[in-house]
Amino acid sequence: MTEQLAVGKELRLVVLISGGGSNLQSFIDACANGSLEGQVAAVISNKAGVKGLDRAAAADIPNIAIDHRAFDSREDFEQNLGELIESFAPDLVVLAGFMRILTAQFVNRFLGKLINIHPSLLPAYPGLHTHQRAIDAGDKKAGATVHFVTPELDGGPSVLQAQVPVLPNDSADSLAERVLRFEHKIYPAAAQWFCEGRLRMENGLAVLDGKVLSENGVIFNESAEQ
Repeated sequence: MTEQLAVGKELRLVVLISGGGSNLQSFIDACANGSLEGQVAAVISNKAGVKGLDRAAAADIPNIAIDHRAFDSREDFEQNLGELIESFAPDLVVLAGFMRILTAQFVNRFLGKLINIHPSLLPAYPGLHTHQRAIDAGDKKAGATVHFVTPELDGGPSVLQAQVPVLPNDSADSLAERVLRFEHKIYPAAAQWFCEGRLRMENGLAVLDGKVLSENGVIFNESAEQ
């Protein structure tokens, strides 16, 4: 069970990235316009020179690159990463295109306050190449899912899910582009629920407003942001 969050406190978020940071930008924008009542305290990338770090710098957010290749083992990298994250005293850790598989030890260190967005309708298609897999399977719908992170890859409980139709002429790229627009809506919206104290993970389940969410979480519509 996660610790109770202080009512009225502006929560601190640390965002982990590996690349361009378009989902990071959605968090920066949401904090700026007040739809996300939190503060991005730091942005950390496992790759130097990526656009996401530039986005953070432009918003005067502390931004740090910590290259996983500089460490002798995954465990050493994660130990240093975890200490760096904790130095910013985050209430929530946000994976936004962070392209590293995390060990159970790291995940458990932040369990209940670590979230991710995955480009499929979880529990379908964990892992990579999700859009092509949906097309190849003849699925009528694809989308993205915000979920709590647990040691099982893309297996944590779903919070909020956006569904989009798979069109007859879709490629993986065109589908990904359409899904991404919804990612930018649902990810800050789910984080806002956490910041409001409405969302938590309890006994391995996602709980919103005191109710356990279904396997797919809340299905997004415009009112789901409220």
